[in-house]
Amino acid sequence: MRYHFSGVAGTGMNPLACLMRARGHDVQGSDRSLDMGKNQEIAARLRRVGIQLTPHDGTAISSAIDRFVYSTAVEADTPEMRAARALGLPCVSRPRLLAEVVDAGGPGVAVAGTSGKSTIVGMVAWLVREANVPATVLGGAALVGEGTGGCFVVGPAEGPVVAEACESDGTLAGYRPAIGLVHNVSRDHGELDAIRPQFEAFAENCGRLLVNAACPEAAALGRRFKALTYGGSPHADRRLRVTSAGPRRATGVLRLEDRVMVLDVPQPGLHNLENAAAAALVALELGVEASAVEVLLARFPGVARRFEVVGTTASGIRVVDDYAHNGEKIRAAVTTAQAGAPRVLAVFQPHGFGPARFLRAELKELLPKLLRPQDRFCYAEIFYAGGTVAKDVSSHALTADLPAEMRGVYASDHDAIRQWVLSEAQAGDTVLIMGARDPDLPRLARKVFESLSVWASSTTPRQLSRL
Repeated sequence: MRYHFSGVAGTGMNPLACLMRARGHDVQGSDRSLDMGKNQEIAARLRRVGIQLTPHDGTAISSAIDRFVYSTAVEADTPEMRAARALGLPCVSRPRLLAEVVDAGGPGVAVAGTSGKSTIVGMVAWLVREANVPATVLGGAALVGEGTGGCFVVGPAEGPVVAEACESDGTLAGYRPAIGLVHNVSRDHGELDAIRPQFEAFAENCGRLLVNAACPEAAALGRRFKALTYGGSPHADRRLRVTSAGPRRATGVLRLEDRVMVLDVPQPGLHNLENAAAAALVALELGVEASAVEVLLARFPGVARRFEVVGTTASGIRVVDDYAHNGEKIRAAVTTAQAGAPRVLAVFQPHGFGPARFLRAELKELLPKLLRPQDRFCYAEIFYAGGTVAKDVSSHALTADLPAEMRGVYASDHDAIRQWVLSEAQAGDTVLIMGARDPDLPRLARKVFESLSVWASSTTPRQLSRL
């Protein structure tokens, strides 16, 4: 078959496109970010596996296409979408195609939850790949050191498929996996009342269900659908006992049915230990030996932009790049940074105008409680990915929501962020850069680190801010 992927550079789209190509299909795709010269590393990877990249203007849409796969982030009135409808092409959303792939595998595993999915799936990818267990894994974030874009491990077509199942686009109920996992349920992409029905439908559709008993919402699903529970709750079937949550790595033990598994994760934070417990249980289901899980998790390189330490300067300033973009993710990233530094310089860039409106009241309440008096906070201007959207809010207004004593600042662009960090940074600080969707954020984090490294050996920081 011939597939066209509209929005092919997306973190969920490009691994799926690569899988279709690996399974012998002809694949082409387009993305407006590629037309703007962004995401070139992803473009190069797609071309290497034989995927043809075309302009995102509808000119490549023809009757030769058997399935038109679109990202739910792509608007319904783009030239490509209009052309596909005019030709009567079979149009399939990315989540629907992903659900097909998961459900057709044996046994398919779908990992759901409002936080932690990419890390859990990344850990599973690492475990099955390093243990030589045949499985296909599709995730939303690459492993550290393996480029940008999504996570992709290809296994046999008849083998198990592990993938993220996201509630953001309302398609969670479309999955019917042999094994489903619900890690947590919190306010993200919608109010709890709006997203609960999706998770309930997902849980009902799973052949077997695993839930994190430490999350009240997930635990309630577990009781209703008789799930196997894990996590820090004393009532969990597979109880996690935390030894240390940081500041440099997280350790604990997970009590299995017949033994205790030691979890030693190179990434700090209680949330990463919970992620590791979930990943370990999935890996065991896929046939990875418990002893191998222990050894391999201790070497896990991490997932790109999930508390990824870009570097530490000679003066001890650590720069961290993180994908945090909702209240719970921001809380996890900031508290993890605080555990390892006397002071945190936190930067947050909202990933769209709609998300900024949705988060505004929550962050107004959260940030003053979360940040310590010595910490500093910067709101970066909202990321605009293109397309039709109401630009009726600004990060300048979000900054004004913060109390004066927080000394919150507004940065109009990435260079303003860099200059703010250089003017504020002190020896021993952690600089935490948070935000989703913007492909330039990783580059900003590295540029900040490079500038701070020069600053660490400079006697005139003011001069550096003009570099």
